[in-house]
Amino acid sequence: MSVREPSGGGAGGRGRGGLFRTKSVEQSIQDTEEPEHALTRTLSALDLTVFGVGVIIGTGIFVLTGAVAKQQAGPATALAFVAAGIACALAALCYAEFASTVPVAGSAYTFSYASLGELPAWIIGWDLVLEFALATAVVAVGWSGYVHSLLDNAGWQLPAVLSGPDVAHGFTFDILAALLVLLLTGILVLGMKLSARVTTVVVAVKVTVVLLVIIAGSFFIKAENYHPFIPEPQATAATSGLKAPLIQLMSGYQPTAYGVQGIFTAAAVVFFAFIGFDIVATTAEETRNPQRDMPRGILGSLLICTVLYVAVSVVVTGMQKYTQLSVDAPLADAFKATGHPFYAGLISFGAVIGLTTVCLILLLGQTRVFFAMSRDGLLPRVFSKVHPRYATPYRSTILLGVVIAVVAGFTSISQLAALVNIGTLFAFVVVALGVIVLRRTRPDLPRAFRAPWVPVLPIASVAASLWLMLNLPAETWVRFAVWMAIGFVVYFLYGRGHSRLAARPERR
Repeated sequence: MSVREPSGGGAGGRGRGGLFRTKSVEQSIQDTEEPEHALTRTLSALDLTVFGVGVIIGTGIFVLTGAVAKQQAGPATALAFVAAGIACALAALCYAEFASTVPVAGSAYTFSYASLGELPAWIIGWDLVLEFALATAVVAVGWSGYVHSLLDNAGWQLPAVLSGPDVAHGFTFDILAALLVLLLTGILVLGMKLSARVTTVVVAVKVTVVLLVIIAGSFFIKAENYHPFIPEPQATAATSGLKAPLIQLMSGYQPTAYGVQGIFTAAAVVFFAFIGFDIVATTAEETRNPQRDMPRGILGSLLICTVLYVAVSVVVTGMQKYTQLSVDAPLADAFKATGHPFYAGLISFGAVIGLTTVCLILLLGQTRVFFAMSRDGLLPRVFSKVHPRYATPYRSTILLGVVIAVVAGFTSISQLAALVNIGTLFAFVVVALGVIVLRRTRPDLPRAFRAPWVPVLPIASVAASLWLMLNLPAETWVRFAVWMAIGFVVYFLYGRGHSRLAARPERR
């Protein structure tokens, strides 16, 4: 895992100084060897692939496929998933190069620190802390909703005061969502290997359910439901104000449903079903052979999930005419429409199981970014101390777990979901730019995996991510800007003055 010391004055890139001082790859790796702040390397390529599949495959595979088919692309939804998968692959190749070159916790935050500088690294780290926290809370609340549904089917109901704001009115707390987060927090504290074993078992069950649904559904496909495969284009209803996509407010552009343009509109929607593969990169420091296994885990999980998404979209649009699909539970309702309600129950069970791993791995990614920022001094160093027995960042994990449990308990899913997507796309942009910069500033670095066609591929990744960001509602951009403004204040009041990089003497 050693990296050659560069010649001349390029060791840390700190000559740029100030807000854009960079932390060298060598120093980043050296910091991972501090006894009180070192994570244990226990993960294999299989563990990483399981983590990727575990976080990407959630309710989206059962809900998003049918909803997009009905509203945007018809049977051509399968092509939308392929297009979104290609866009994700551009970002994934950039992540794979960075994670194998800088095998340190923190993902996009760490990569930015090594290439773009401290302030950009802080911005992306601050962004990811919020994104992963909110995403964890969103998934926990969604998981609670499915469990409530299963309990209702069995004739059991929780008291309204413990059901959460999505189920009851007045003062209420979602006890199921909070308990799930606290349970998963305990698993993460007890060690990465335990987390990997739990994830492996649950992902195996989840993928089995998905495969059963695909195989069973294939027997009820009717060829006429695929005609026309690409429906005639139609104008969509106009949206105004902050609810409208930013690109519509800027240029007057209005997305089109169906047709070829509808496929790309659908791709912008289903893209978010792929979000999560980047979390695999946060575990680089805990991987036994990151140079070899990181690219395999990131790209392998993305490929598996793309195949599953395409297969499910082919099945659901073949079982029922796309115009007749429901929006809330299209796959389950398609099975009911063919007279097989058993599979609808199986899908609900698969969603509950699936969301458990999504929540676990999102929480894992969030704690690792927080840990990396704390170890660098940009957040209080006390949170980067690892447990003497379990070798996990237990203080930051417990703090974040409790905070997220409270947020999930008191907040509705509609309020939580608004900010989850834009930050991930922003991270994709930063990582792609970082690959270009580090290729120029540190060509001497040994790279076990090299993204092809640099700088063309990273530029294409930036363009794809920016296009998807522009399709997000303007109000999401406003909230994102407010959170970033708060981050700037925190950085200048605390992070800049406590940065360990600033305290280190310049090399002469």
